[in-house]
Parts: sequence; C-alpha cells; structure tokens
Amino acid sequence: MKQLAPMQVWEILRDKGQRVATVAPGADVKAAVALLAERGVGALVVSEDGETIDGIISERDIVRALDAINPAELMVEPVSSIMTTEVITCNSADHVVNLMATMSDLRIRHVPVESEGSVRGIISIGDVMKTTVPTTAIEPALLPEFIKQG
Repeated sequence: MKQLAPMQVWEILRDKGQRVATVAPGADVKAAVALLAERGVGALVVSEDGETIDGIISERDIVRALDAINPAELMVEPVSSIMTTEVITCNSADHVVNLMATMSDLRIRHVPVESEGSVRGIISIGDVMKTTVPTTAIEPALLPEFIKQG
C-alpha cells in the first residue's frame, strides 16, 4: 500500500491564504479588540512593521488581562503590555502533524508561519483540524497496514 506523504504547513497556507492580521505594539487594546472582531480571527500578530514578529495577542491574552485590570483601563493600554512575547513559530516546510503536537503540548491555538525573519501566514488549531479531520476519518481503514509495517 502506498504511504501518504505527511502534509506540510505550506499546503494549509495554499488553501487558506497568507494574509495575516497584524497590530502595532503601541496600538491600544481597544483597537486590537476591534480588529479581532472585524477580521473574525482569534489572534493578531504584533508587528511594528507588518513583517517581523514582536509578539502575538489573542483573545485569551485579553481575557486574562481583564481579570487583572479594570476593563476601562485595559482598553487604553498598549497591546505590548499584554501581548505574548515568546511566540512559537513554524515554517512552511514543517509537517502539520508536528505542528499539531506542538499546539497541543503547549496549549496554543495560533502559530505564525515565519520565513527569513518575516511573517508569511498564521495557522490556527481550526485550520489544522479542518485539514486533518478528513485524513483522520480514513485512518481506521489504514490501521491494519500500519500494524503490519510496525
């Protein structure tokens, strides 16, 4: 039986597109909230120049900050004050199964795709699930073959 090649991140970006919603670190949280709602996304790449990754701000970051800061005060805080600065990234050649494991292990929902220091896309856990569920659905039929090869 022919083995399927592992899916790579570029294949998700090919179907999804490489558009990335970004926000400047100095923008206020209210602007980030508005951009999240406008774009219908769960995270924004924080970037001063729209290319390099300074951080990431997600709905989760905002909710956690709401627990610590008065909501009215939070809305005027700069994004840089609540963004995640240690951003996990991947590249387009990475295997989706490895990305899925990383996302699961670190409990993160959004991973920017980076190449040569510039953001090239962003992958959400929803993107991963959308592309892997059809593959997962056929796995039971392939299980005997995997066991034989084991």
